[in-house]
Amino acid sequence: MKIPPYALLLLATLLWGGNFVIGRAVSGDIPPLTLAFLRWCVAFIVFFPIAYRNLKSEWRMLKENWPIVIILALTGVAAFNTLVYIGLHYTTSINASLMNSSTPIMIYILSFIFLKEKLSKFQLLGTALSLSGVVFIISGGSFASLVDFTFNKGDLIVIVAVFCWSIYSLLVKHYANRLPGQSTFLVTILIGAIMLLPFYIYETMTLSEPIHWQWSTIAAILYVGIFASIIAFLSWNSGVVQLGANKASIYLNFIPVFASIFAVLFLDEKLHAFQIIGGLAVVAGVIVSGRK
Repeated sequence: MKIPPYALLLLATLLWGGNFVIGRAVSGDIPPLTLAFLRWCVAFIVFFPIAYRNLKSEWRMLKENWPIVIILALTGVAAFNTLVYIGLHYTTSINASLMNSSTPIMIYILSFIFLKEKLSKFQLLGTALSLSGVVFIISGGSFASLVDFTFNKGDLIVIVAVFCWSIYSLLVKHYANRLPGQSTFLVTILIGAIMLLPFYIYETMTLSEPIHWQWSTIAAILYVGIFASIIAFLSWNSGVVQLGANKASIYLNFIPVFASIFAVLFLDEKLHAFQIIGGLAVVAGVIVSGRK
């Protein structure tokens, strides 16, 4: 039975929304670099049997674009989720997921700066609207925070993570015809894990408290390594192929919706008015910027 594309896209965003909540839930049990490193180790073990068959025939394409593969591994694998997990030690999963919604806007800005792509009036309007929403969220809806320039450092770390993911997404889009999808993902997972290895070793050697190994911690690692990485990736790609990238991109706005629902249900986080207002501004900006 063929799964409808909208179901695949919703499944991917649901799993990604859960990633923010899981990262916040285990922030007191497992340090962020360890969680990120173990996530990608699990992902590589699970994904290797799926993708290795194509790796030999597609290796030449990867080798020809090796610098790009390295950057993809750095920004999309090593940096993005690691920074998100670090940020979740200081901010809520709702805030982090709302920050993540500004990714399309960040991509527009990077395309304008580095690829010299012109921004339409809708993209300019959408960018201004989304960025105002982001500023409203990280300031907690407080004008005094803007004046004093006192922001939650967790929110700022997540914004850096979004910047890294935007670079990754822009390169994936730009080199889509030159890099094979599954083989590239497999190799970037391996390289990203190798990049994280020395940081993981340093973190484990300098821990003030031992990691709380329990079933919930192991389940969290398996979730982010299998469901939020492999199943979400395969579901999203399949949905994009069937529906098209432009129509599929709007489904990314479901990530903060699912993350907020999970955070309220399982973490007892409170959904504040400034998050709703700022989140609506971010999403509205993305929708406006996508107009032709």
